[in-house]
This record gives sequence, C-alpha cells and structure tokens, in this order.
Amino acid sequence: MFSFALTILLDGLSYGMVLFLISVGLTITMGLMRVVNLAHGSFAMIGGYVAGYLTQHGMNFFLAVGAAVIVSGLLGAVVETTVYRPLYRKGELAQVLLTIGLVFVATAGVTEVFGAFPYNVKMPEYLTQPVDIGFRTYPAYRLFLIAVGAVVAAVLWYVIDGSILGARLRAAVDNARMARAVGMNVNVLFTGTFVVGCGLAGLGGAIGAGVMAMEPSYALKYLRLFLIVVIVGGEGSFKGSLVAALALGVIDTLGKYFFSQAASYLLYAAVFALLLWRPQGLLPAKSAA
Repeated sequence: MFSFALTILLDGLSYGMVLFLISVGLTITMGLMRVVNLAHGSFAMIGGYVAGYLTQHGMNFFLAVGAAVIVSGLLGAVVETTVYRPLYRKGELAQVLLTIGLVFVATAGVTEVFGAFPYNVKMPEYLTQPVDIGFRTYPAYRLFLIAVGAVVAAVLWYVIDGSILGARLRAAVDNARMARAVGMNVNVLFTGTFVVGCGLAGLGGAIGAGVMAMEPSYALKYLRLFLIVVIVGGEGSFKGSLVAALALGVIDTLGKYFFSQAASYLLYAAVFALLLWRPQGLLPAKSAA
C-alpha cells in the first residue's frame, strides 16, 4: 500500500512538473506582463515537434531539447515584437481573439508539416529504463522530469523574487512610464521576458512529450490546464503556479488511477473547490492580495 501511494505521488509530481514548466511561462506573460496569451501552448507544441524531429533524425536528446528551447524562444521574440506589442494597450478581447487565432495557425502549420498523427520525441535509452528507488523500480524518465522541474523552479524563484531583474520587471509592469523615466528599456525587458516564457514552454513541451503527447491539437487540447494552473496558483504568482501545478498533477493522477471514467470531473471539482476557498489563488502575488 505504501509503495502504491508513493508511486501515485511520484506520477503526479512528474506530471505536475511538466505542467509547471509550460504554465510558468504563461504566468509570466499573462500574470506579470498582463497579456492574455492563449497561444502559449503553441510554443510548447513547437518545442516538442522540434525535439521530436531532431531526435528522430539522430541528434542527441539534450541537444535537441536545447534546440527546441532556442527555436521556441526566438519565435517568441519575433511574435512579441511584431504581433503582441501592438496589443499591450488594447483590451483583453483583442488579445483573446488574436492569440486564439494564432493557435489555429500553429495547428494548421504543424499538421501541414508533420501530419495529423501523434509525433514522438525519441528518448535516450537510459531514460526509458526503470531504476531502483528503494521500495520499487520506477521509470527514470519520470524522475528526470521531477529533477528538471525542481532545478528550473529554484532558478526562477531566485531570478523573479530575489534578483534586480525580477524587481525591474515588476516595476515596469506596475508603471511602465515611470520605469522609462528612470532609464529602463521597457521594450527590451518585455521582449526578453516573453522569450524566456516561450523558451520554458518549449522546454516543457520537449521533455514532457512522454506525458503530454505531441499532436496537432496539443495547443488547444491542453490550454485549459495551463490556464487552470495560472488561475488556481494566483495571477502573476510564480510560487503559486508551482504549488498549483503539482497539486493538480497529483489530483489528476489520483483520478486516473481510481476514477478513470470521471478523472476530468474530479479535476474540475477540485479546481472549483480551491477557487471557492481561495478566489485570488493559492499564493497570489502581493499586488493581487
């Protein structure tokens, strides 16, 4: 029984870490920069497809993941400067309509290039093997997801909450005019932040393809989960996104183990209860408290 419970916990944490890696970029762009970016999942999808294509053609897995992060980030830079920047002063409706349109464009493009069927990322053999963790053997791939997520979370925690860069970003979001007046290049700061968010999405899409399979409908299919993580965690809250992603990963995994036919209903019921309890999110940003 103990072994089974720990297995469920590890499965939930590994799934939650993938949700976190992708959703934290949405927390940055939607929560901190206050851009309703419904196309965020498209960058994760592109990262996954890039990693899948490169690994299937012989490239080392980690180099392919690095390439996926770079491609997603560069694409984010292009889109932010050409498409998103004019939307910053527009209303939420304009942002929603344009970004959901980008989802359909990305879906059509991926379908045209890679086909309409699921696309695999080829993992190295040592990640596909089980490892002994004391009480049982467990897939190395799942442990890898947990480790990568923990490292990224620690780095982001320091950058966002403990560095001058994070302070400048919050200042630019709260009052862009004043930030410019004291010498900050707000446009470069926003573009760089957007690139990081898209790169993290590409990382999550690439390494998480074994949990959230790559397919043309990926960006739209998982959009609800990314939004749920941001909302339940607290808008603009990095720590909230981490806690929410892990909690929802465990809840969803529990549902799939014990209530396979109603797992999604269990997840939504949990979200409903959490938002009734904490309408501002589990760990809202200070400005949202």
